[in-house]
Amino acid sequence: MPTVLRVHGYRFFFYSNEGSEPPHVHVERAEFTAKFWLRPVESASSTRFSGPELRRLHRIVELRRDRIEEAWHEYFGE
Repeated sequence: MPTVLRVHGYRFFFYSNEGSEPPHVHVERAEFTAKFWLRPVESASSTRFSGPELRRLHRIVELRRDRIEEAWHEYFGE
């Protein structure tokens, strides 16, 4: 599970067996989890994050999408 970045206590990462899916990123903090598609940036799933927190994460993913996507393609060799 390569970590792409850490921001404000959140860890953004990929699962190494998900290279066959479209580019996306997982986010976790403690027992909270979320998954965001990258193009377009949208929530795919979430567990326990509040609405305001999901909006904050969405904004972080939008702002860092190029960096996350670059890491995705580098890791999965696309």
